Amino acid sequence: IVSLTESPLVEGLLYAGTDDGLVQVSEDGGGTWRKVERFPGVPGLTYVSRLVASLHDPATLYAAFDNHKMGDFKPYVLKSTDRGRSWKSIAGDLPERGTVYALVEDHENPDLLFAGTEFGVFFTADGGKRWIQIEAGIPVIAVRDLAIQRRESDLVAGTFGRGFYILDDYSPLRFAPGVVDSASMLFPVKPAWMFIPSSPMGGREKASLGDAFFTAPNPPFGAVFTYYLRDEIKTRAERRREAEKGLMEAGKSVFYPDWDSLRAEEREEDPVVLLTVTDEAGTVVRRLTGPVTKGFHRVAWDLRYPAANPVSLKARELSPWAAPPAGPPAPPGRYRAKLRARVDGKVTRLAGPQEFVAAPLGTATLPAKDRGALLAFQQQTQRLQRAVLGAVESAREARERLAHLKKAIDDTPGADPVLADDARALDARLTELLVSLTGDDVLARHNEPAPPSIASLVRGVVEGHWTSTSDATQTHRRAYAIAAAEFGGLLGRLRTLVETDLRGLENRAEKAGAPWTPGRVPEWKPE
Repeated sequence: IVSLTESPLVEGLLYAGTDDGLVQVSEDGGGTWRKVERFPGVPGLTYVSRLVASLHDPATLYAAFDNHKMGDFKPYVLKSTDRGRSWKSIAGDLPERGTVYALVEDHENPDLLFAGTEFGVFFTADGGKRWIQIEAGIPVIAVRDLAIQRRESDLVAGTFGRGFYILDDYSPLRFAPGVVDSASMLFPVKPAWMFIPSSPMGGREKASLGDAFFTAPNPPFGAVFTYYLRDEIKTRAERRREAEKGLMEAGKSVFYPDWDSLRAEEREEDPVVLLTVTDEAGTVVRRLTGPVTKGFHRVAWDLRYPAANPVSLKARELSPWAAPPAGPPAPPGRYRAKLRARVDGKVTRLAGPQEFVAAPLGTATLPAKDRGALLAFQQQTQRLQRAVLGAVESAREARERLAHLKKAIDDTPGADPVLADDARALDARLTELLVSLTGDDVLARHNEPAPPSIASLVRGVVEGHWTSTSDATQTHRRAYAIAAAEFGGLLGRLRTLVETDLRGLENRAEKAGAPWTPGRVPEWKPE
């Protein structure tokens, strides 16, 4: 006996498969057995690799056979609806070469089956007529066992020599037959549990524990959105090349596009899929982007408002211990997600909305008593953070403009020496403002204690209570008050320096004929 299963619906209904191609059936708990030895299309003496008693019908049984030792690599998958008395093949369009080792039935949809074969995992959503391979994230390898974690609808695949793989929440596959006929679909969203993910290793994932310390990534945190696109959303150039390919295959002439078409292709913005999350009042909480290629895709919302950090078009590499920019946590409640596409600047509806719930996990030892008041303070903190971080970048940008301006003045023979003196005076004022904003780097480089800067006070407030489900402490609120009071006076001085004094100095340098520098447009009149 190499495979054994008991009906989950009928006590004592047993099925046993043997290595010589027999299926034995007992309906009295093993007291008597009925032998089944012939199966349509399956050679005699074929190893019974798997038997699966249906979770939905007491008379239904699935069987997989393995005949690879005889040089036969065909996939044999059969179904009986009368407790093994008659059988039909449900191998459908499984590849001709690919022995089936494992089989499992979905606990909600009787037509959704998974098969583990010599070359990977396949699923069918129509009872075996059509099989589709699950390719993303799993290598081409023999899958010897399959199991389903029913609460989360996770599929676990045990492979020969490569460990095991988990497909988190395969529930969208239950909709697969209808998906094929849809141009796009946004699937129902599971309830999202709200908590603060821990970092037990002291950083992201396994931190610095070394390459030999194996860990696998957790499922995405937050609300996970699954969507399907029947066709890839293509650019003008991609659509043109596709049309040209069709003409070539049809033996027709292909002509060069005109210049206006090529210019439009060059200037077109890349298409993007937009996922918009709104709260119960219809207020937009977050906008996320996703892939535009055809097939299934997943995008996760971290249950936070967007970060208020200055925008950067360059990818910044974070240290292993630094967390990516994030906004304050969104409050528990009901949310809605909509799927849209932005093509050449025009936004069109694709699917949705789908409603979902974000709820606290309930493990906090000191939960905030008034979540509304906490959120108000967090949003107040974020507004200060946005302004402070923006002021820091503005000051650094002004320093860069001043550095270019001083060089340009030096390279202008007819420039008044007062220009250079004024530039240095502005630079000194800017340096003092930056000390208040970001700290005294001279003391820091010499390992001397320095007063906390405005940015460090704000950072302490943000990192202190945005990563907790508890209420903000009095220390957080006091630090906010100090930072806000200091920043209120500094911001006005910075604005005067950048918008009035620096701009005036740049205008004077322009009149002196100085070379171009960042932040100004050159003047010229036809002669």
